[in-house]
Amino acid sequence: MTVTGVAPPAAAPPVPAERAAARPVTGRSSARAFVDTHVAPYADAYDRAGRVPEELLRRVAEAGLWAPFLPPEAGGAGMDWVTLGEVHEEVGRGCSSLRSLLTVHTMAAWTVQRWGSPEQRERWAPAFAAGERLGAFCLSEPGAGSDTSGITTTAAGSGGGWVLNGVKKWTTGGQRADVFLVFARTAASIGAFLVPRDTPGVEVRPIDDMLGTRASMLAEISFTDVVLDRDALLGPSGFTAGMVLTGTLDLGRYSVAAGSVGIVQACLEASAAYAASREVGGTPLAKLPLIQAKLSDMVTDARAARLLLAEAGRLKDAGEASTIMATWVAKYFASTAAARHASEAVQIHGANGCGTGYPVARYYRDAKVMEIIEGSNEIQRMTIAGVADREKTG
Repeated sequence: MTVTGVAPPAAAPPVPAERAAARPVTGRSSARAFVDTHVAPYADAYDRAGRVPEELLRRVAEAGLWAPFLPPEAGGAGMDWVTLGEVHEEVGRGCSSLRSLLTVHTMAAWTVQRWGSPEQRERWAPAFAAGERLGAFCLSEPGAGSDTSGITTTAAGSGGGWVLNGVKKWTTGGQRADVFLVFARTAASIGAFLVPRDTPGVEVRPIDDMLGTRASMLAEISFTDVVLDRDALLGPSGFTAGMVLTGTLDLGRYSVAAGSVGIVQACLEASAAYAASREVGGTPLAKLPLIQAKLSDMVTDARAARLLLAEAGRLKDAGEASTIMATWVAKYFASTAAARHASEAVQIHGANGCGTGYPVARYYRDAKVMEIIEGSNEIQRMTIAGVADREKTG
């Protein structure tokens, strides 16, 4: 494995040594406490540094946050999906970059647990649960994003194994991940492959200076004649596009929806505090009708998005196929709300909202990313409209 252009470790902001060890996260309240102690006060520094420090990643592991949805026998806590959505919302409230790392790790860990062989689960699931191995999701390519039919990365059968060739781009956590969940075109369809970072032929090139989620350590990953064993493949390759990929992307959208709710909540909290302390002509901003209207819309959309997310999680816990569409709707509503209210939060802060002294500028940049990742909002609207048309004609 080759890495080019990686910033030295010193570039990451230090984590104050006086912070207490992280306590296990079991739900919303403990997640909020973790975020308020270990994440939110330092998120702007992470954003400027373009990376999350290793010490925070270790604290995430201490809190059991990497894959708490895995069953206890795999090292997880058996957390239900409604609760996981609440946890990811709280993390997204504090730092969208860290939540993005949780998202892709969730996708990799769940895919192994759901579709892996007993041997694959035994090898990877406990390490994923403990945060000893971090996963990343490799689907997008330089010429293929939301349109997965454009995938050009190939996995050719060879001597009972596979030879992987291609390039993946915009890989969240790619600079740090230990194993990549790679989707590649096979002779039959699209296959999902687990590729350890240190496999010969893997090259990692950091992508820096992004608009938002700047600390999520994006990378472009090249695979050049990467030789994989037979057990690198997850599930039968013939139905990967229809089953493995659909389920994996669904969980990614669910986490992004949760993180988007967190952004709306963060905008509300920051804006309400600023409006209460800032005066114009001797009158607090919070007393001005136009500001009150903006805050009331934030409250309403935060609650609505949270309910949509909870419904998608409830359907997941019940094993209902309709959870796929519920997640589409939750992600679309929450991400558009996040972008809208992040813009309003900057407006409420005025010139201060455009600087580095307040977090709303970061919320604004991060919220835009939410409208693009895990299926752009244009794709979401087409999908949702398609369902409406089928229900009308059915």
